[in-house]
Parts: sequence; C-alpha cells; structure tokens
Amino acid sequence: MGLWHRYAFLSYIAVFVAVIGHASSEFVSVLCRVSGPELSVWRFLLGSAGLIILSLFLPSTRNLLEPLRQEGIKLILLSFWGVSFCYLMFHWSLDYATVPQVATTVTMVPIFVGLLNLWINRQPFTPAKILTGLCALVGVSLLITDGYLSKLATSTNNLTGMAMALACTISMSGYLVVVRPIIVRYGALRITTLTLTIGALGLWAGVGIFFGRWVNPLSLFQRPPGQITALLSLGIWNTTITQFLWIGGLAAVPDQTRGSYLFYLKPVIAACLAVFILNQTITPWGILAIMVICGSVLMEPLLSRLGAGKSA
Repeated sequence: MGLWHRYAFLSYIAVFVAVIGHASSEFVSVLCRVSGPELSVWRFLLGSAGLIILSLFLPSTRNLLEPLRQEGIKLILLSFWGVSFCYLMFHWSLDYATVPQVATTVTMVPIFVGLLNLWINRQPFTPAKILTGLCALVGVSLLITDGYLSKLATSTNNLTGMAMALACTISMSGYLVVVRPIIVRYGALRITTLTLTIGALGLWAGVGIFFGRWVNPLSLFQRPPGQITALLSLGIWNTTITQFLWIGGLAAVPDQTRGSYLFYLKPVIAACLAVFILNQTITPWGILAIMVICGSVLMEPLLSRLGAGKSA
C-alpha cells in the first residue's frame, strides 16, 4: 500500500489490471453454470479463502484482528453492504437481464463515486469529469447495447435484473468511497481480506436462509472438471486478485474519481475478449463506441489540467 502511495502510476496500473479482471467476470460466471445467488457464495468463499492465505503468508498483514478491534462495527456493516448485498445483486441480476444490460448499468460506478466523493469528502466533481464521464457512458451504452436495444425493456424480468444491477452499482460505489480511509490506516490487503471474508459469510448465510441453498465448499471437487476450473478461476483471479487490486488501487490513487474512470474501459476489454476468445465481430457502432470511451478516459486528466491552469 505504501509503495502504491509513493508511486501514483502503480496504483493506476493496479486499478487497470483489476478492470481486466472485472471485464472477464461475466464470461467466467456464465461458464460456471451455477445460478446467481449460489454463484455469489462460491465466488466469495473461494476468493476470501485465497485472500486469507495471502494475508497470513505475509508477516506485515498477519494481524487481522487489529482492524476488527478498532473498526469492527464499521467493517461488518461495510462488508454486508459492499460485498454481501452488492454481489448478490450482481450475480442474481444475470439470471434476469442480459450480460450487456448488467455491464452497462454497473459501468456507472465512476459517476456514483464522483457524486459520493463530492457529498461525503467534498472532493470537487469538476465540469471536465462530468462531461467526459457522460461521454464515456454514452460510448458504453452504444458498445454494449448494440444489437440488444429491442430487448432493453421488453419484459418485467429485464427491468428486475437492471434494478438489481443498479443496486449493485450504488452499493459498490458507496463501499469504495467509505472504505478508503480505513485502508489508508490498515493497508489494502488486510481490509480487503476482512471485508470479503465477512461478506462471504453473510452471503453464505443469506442465500442459505432465503434461498434454501446451503453451499458446501467441500463439494467443490465433486463437480464436473470444467465447472471446477471455472469456479476456481472466478474465485482466485476474478476475486482474490482482482478485488485486492481494485479496492487497494482505488484507495491509493491521488484522485479516486479519476481512478474509477478506468472502469469505463471494462466493456472495451470485454469486447476485445469476445473478439479474440469467442470470435465475435465488432460492428461499426462498436468501433465508434470504443473510440468515444477511450477518448473520454484519456481526455479527462488533460481537460482537468487545462481547467486548473486557467484558474491559476
């Protein structure tokens, strides 16, 4: 964490690698062939187990009880809100809405991070951020809904899934903003480990009580080989590694709102994965959308600096 703070570019690289992990999570989730609520439990039980092993391996992060003694209630509430509820909504929404619809909605995270930072931390949400954020969001909508517009609101199930995705987006944004000062005090790895572990336990109990699906982690290797591989990938790559880099990187970047703008690249990365892995093609609208998104992400810091130079 200290290294990330010392070299700001490293924190932005960490966030970018995490976005790659987020971009592939929908693909891996589909390969798992497990229903949304149960899948969220598997993902975070495996992911938090990986984080615990990593934390205990490093001497500087072995004391997981210290943050709990000092910030116990806040950490528990954040875990239930930003992990249990957030990712239950995310995976459950995929049972109702299409992957493009969910991805479009979740990509609004930077907008909510900017608004919440303005409200909670009085961090300016500059005109440059608003303009480039809206442009990027338009590009995301063009890219992801291309070919899916006729399905956007054709059934109650679609709207239910999109409402769940919106709830996920708001809860994730709030978690990222509120958890930042705690990470600064105790380090990204310990806090990510604690919140994901507590959140995983909350998911396990909640899905068991409300859906009657009590996940037994010991049954993992009794499943088909392809499903085992997909679940382990979702747990280790898309959760253990991705969540550590995402949460820790955004806590370390000098400008959290700007760092979160890298999340707009998620659908671009997902589109590239679809081309190279699934052999899909990108339409002219898709190419235009990618140019708009990438241009918006690159222009935001330039416009902000230009505005700061004029005000000076």
